Amino acid sequence: MSTFQHIKPAGKAQFKDRYTTKAAELLTPWEEGKKGDIAIIGAPLSKPSISHSGASFAPDAIRRCLNSFTTYNIERGTDLAEDKKTIIDFGDITMHPTSIEESHQRIYESVKDATNTNATPFTIILGGDHSITTSTVKAIKETKGTVGIIQFDAHHDLRNTEDGGPTNGTPFRRLLEEGHIKGEHLIQIGIRNYANAKAYHDYAIEQGVTVYTMKDVRQQPMTELINSALNQLKDKVDTIYLSVDMDVLDQAYAPGCPAIGPGGMHPDTLTEAVQTALEHPKVTTMDIVEIDPTLDIRDMTSRIASLLIINSL
Repeated sequence: MSTFQHIKPAGKAQFKDRYTTKAAELLTPWEEGKKGDIAIIGAPLSKPSISHSGASFAPDAIRRCLNSFTTYNIERGTDLAEDKKTIIDFGDITMHPTSIEESHQRIYESVKDATNTNATPFTIILGGDHSITTSTVKAIKETKGTVGIIQFDAHHDLRNTEDGGPTNGTPFRRLLEEGHIKGEHLIQIGIRNYANAKAYHDYAIEQGVTVYTMKDVRQQPMTELINSALNQLKDKVDTIYLSVDMDVLDQAYAPGCPAIGPGGMHPDTLTEAVQTALEHPKVTTMDIVEIDPTLDIRDMTSRIASLLIINSL
């Protein structure tokens, strides 16, 4: 094709401004020995979802939406490209076509392997539904030690496993019951009215889980709330894990979540929370889950996820 003046490979015939670098250009495939600033790995699993979900398509959508942003931060006067920032992309984990348990095992093994490369100081796992978090936290526990979790979510995700098995409503119940985390090491932020059963709120309190509702979020500055959570965890755990269920956002901003609802967080509040948490050296891992691109409107929800990645650099 090099002999043609105006023909480029399929998908490459795009406008390019000589002064503009897109955030997607910071992505670089992982190779043995390669180092970067942050890493991403896709866990495209959505079969365990309680409701219909195409969250398995989210890792690709989130990567694609990195093309919606440049590398220049006008408020800071910094450019990620000029600062040579890189995102190591480990690719996507291959899921088993029929076995949820085998898929969860593959996620556990893959995240453990990727973490053991020490390619970057911070890793982001792109779901997928929230069921992946049991596997990812188990992997982080084995590689980094005792795990504390700050969970951004409208739901407790502490459902029993007897009714439906390892669904996307059970990840933190399974982590607690299997002894991978302690209740006092789990902090939930953004829990909403009429989104949970009383039995699961009672279970959270019985287990020593710290619960901040959306009323708490509205009444307290987010930086204070996050710093309180970090202070609560920092001397008790070896590493801190952020779990971002995008349905913590109000349905006006996240139409691509299978479990959308009113009364949720503003994207700026979530961004502030994540950025505040990332200032702490023990925060080393984050997942972003529960985006269904087939339900999204103009990639609104995936764009927010992409911006969370960029703001992690």
